[in-house]
Amino acid sequence: MTTPDPSREPEPTKPAGTATTPYKDRVYRSPAGVVGGALVLAIVAWLGIDAVVVGEGRTPWLALATMLFLVPLVFAYTLRPAVFVNDDGLRVRNPLRLIVLPWGQVASLRSGFSNEVVDDSGTKYQLWALPVSVRARSKAARQDARAARAAARADARADGRAGQGGSLRGGAVGAADLGAGAALAADGPRRAETDRAMDELRELHERRQGEPEPGTQGEVTVRWAYEIIAPAVAGAVLLGVLWGLG
Repeated sequence: MTTPDPSREPEPTKPAGTATTPYKDRVYRSPAGVVGGALVLAIVAWLGIDAVVVGEGRTPWLALATMLFLVPLVFAYTLRPAVFVNDDGLRVRNPLRLIVLPWGQVASLRSGFSNEVVDDSGTKYQLWALPVSVRARSKAARQDARAARAAARADARADGRAGQGGSLRGGAVGAADLGAGAALAADGPRRAETDRAMDELRELHERRQGEPEPGTQGEVTVRWAYEIIAPAVAGAVLLGVLWGLG
C-alpha cells in the first residue's frame, strides 16, 4: 500500500459567503417557454417556406411579411427571456428590454402573480424568464401535505409500538418508520422551481448586501431590443401595405 502524500491533500474549502468566494455565474430560463417557442418557430418556418415555394401571386410576399413579423416576436417572448446572475448583479433579458441591475441598486425581489425585481428608486422589472406557475405551486403544496401526513403516521406508529413494547421486528419497523418521518421533515417544504430560483436570488442578494464591493455599485441601465422591434415593425408595415393594395 502506498502512503498518501500530505502535500497532495485537497485544501480545505473556504466558508461560503466570504468575499473571496466568487459566485458561479448562473442563467435562469423557462424550459417550457424554450420548448414551446422552438415548436412554434418550427411551425411558422414550415408553413411560411411552403407558402413561399408553392404560393402564387401575392401569397409568397404575404408569407414573407408574416414570418418577418412573427418570428422576432415569438423568439422575443419564448427563447430570449433569461436572467443572468453573478457576484456583481443581475442582467435581466426580457422580451423587448435588457436591464442591468448591480446588487447595490436592488431593493428587493418579490413573488406574487409574477416574479419581479425592484430597484432603489421603486421601479419594478418583471422577470419573464421566471414565470409564476400556480399549478406548480399547488403541486408542491400537495406533495408537502402528503409528506407531512406520512411523517405524522410514521411517528404515531413508532410511538404506539414503543408503548406496547413490541417485538424485535415490530421495533425495527417502527424505527424505520420514525427514520422515514424524520427524513421527510428534514427535507423541508417543497417549492415550485421558479420559487426555488427566487429563493436563490434573494439569498445571494442578502449576501452581497452585506459585502459591498465596487462591482456591486453603479447605475441601473435599460436598453431596448431594437434588433427585435425593428424587424417586427417592418413586417407589420409590409403586411399593412400588402393588405391595403388588395
